[in-house]
Amino acid sequence: MFMLLLIFAVIHSGGAALRSRAEARIGARAWRLVFAALSIPSAVVVIGYFLAHRYDGIRLWNLQGLPGMVPLIWVVTAISFLFLYPATYNLLEIPAVLKPQVRLYATGIIRISRHPQAVGQILWCLSHALWIGSSFMLVTCAGLIGHHLFAVWHGDRRLKQRFGDAFDKLKDETSVVPFAAVIEGRQQIIWTELLRPAQLGIAIAVGVFWWAHRYIPIGGMAFLHSRLGELLN
Repeated sequence: MFMLLLIFAVIHSGGAALRSRAEARIGARAWRLVFAALSIPSAVVVIGYFLAHRYDGIRLWNLQGLPGMVPLIWVVTAISFLFLYPATYNLLEIPAVLKPQVRLYATGIIRISRHPQAVGQILWCLSHALWIGSSFMLVTCAGLIGHHLFAVWHGDRRLKQRFGDAFDKLKDETSVVPFAAVIEGRQQIIWTELLRPAQLGIAIAVGVFWWAHRYIPIGGMAFLHSRLGELLN
C-alpha cells in the first residue's frame, strides 16, 4: 500500500512540478488531459487495493461498537470534505473545458488554512483510523499524511516561484495550521465567503452517503473522495 501511495505521489506531485514547462510546450488544456490520464488510473488502483485490504494486518483496536462512534466518524468525515473541497476550484477546468490556470486564492476557507486539502486529508485519516483500527490503515494514513505534508512545502514553493511577492503577502496573512493566522490577528474570517453553492453540494453528498452507508464501504468512499479532492488542485 505504501508503495502504491508513493507511486501516486510521484505522478501527482511530479506532474505538478512539470506543469509550467509542460504547458509551455503543449498547452494548458493538453497537459491537463495528460495529467488526468496518468493520475486517475493510478488513483483507481490505490482505491481498489485499499478497499480490498483495509482490514488487513493487525487489528490494533475496534471501537466500532462504542456508543456515538458512527456519528463521530461521519461528523469528522463531513468536516474533512469541507476542507478537501474548499469551493475555490473551477470545476470546468478539470476536464479542460475551460483553460486551466494557476491562481492565488486568498478568500473563503483559505482564511482558515492555506492548505485546506492537507487539513481535510488529516481529518479523514483520523476518523477512519479510529473506525478501522488496522495496521494496514495506519500505513495508509502515514503515506497519505506524508504526501500531503510534502505537498504543503511543494505547493508553497511553486506558488512562490510563480507569483513572487504576491505569494509572500498571502503567506504572511494565512497559516497552514487551521485558525492559527486568525488567532494571531493576521487574518479575519468572513463567514459569508464560506456560503457557496459548492459547499451545499458537499452537504448533500454527505447526506447521500449517510443514507447509503449500509451499501457503500465507508472507508472506501471517503478514500475515493480524498483522492478526487487532490485531483482538483
